[in-house]
Amino acid sequence: MPITKEQKQKTVDELKEKLSQANVAILVDYKGLTVEEDAGLRKLCRDAGVEYRVVKNTLLELAAKGTGYEAMVPYLKGPTAIAFGYADPVAPAKVLTNFISTSKKISLKAGILGGSRLMLPPDIEALAKLPSKEVLVARLMGQLNAPVSGLVNVLQGTIRKFVYALDAIKDSKAA
Repeated sequence: MPITKEQKQKTVDELKEKLSQANVAILVDYKGLTVEEDAGLRKLCRDAGVEYRVVKNTLLELAAKGTGYEAMVPYLKGPTAIAFGYADPVAPAKVLTNFISTSKKISLKAGILGGSRLMLPPDIEALAKLPSKEVLVARLMGQLNAPVSGLVNVLQGTIRKFVYALDAIKDSKAA
């Protein structure tokens, strides 16, 4: 049964909304995946908070117009799936590259980060190697805390030496 024009327009509007809300969108060539493998990939994506969807290239091209995602249009050839990342921009890249390393059946096409920056497969793989947001925040807090900790240690060392000197004076007077 053919898809009606209204259904296509609804899909385009839906995709346009998802693109406007997403921090990152990654295109994948899913050719060669079995139904079980595709279901496994969908589950991995769901668990990571990533939305994975198979789309028609023409509908995605129409949705990309005017959203800042026009740079991905040249990569809309062949079977295409798209992974949307909303909260963590690293999550879709990690899920897809981990799946690719185990299955070798799908391949990355391109991605858009922040609604405007085009990423090619090597860029997506580099993004996947980044630590999570929580780890980066913890490292930043550690770096910001280091000078204060160093100052506290220096000041404590001076006070400690002063206490040792007083203790030595007390011992010498007691003797």
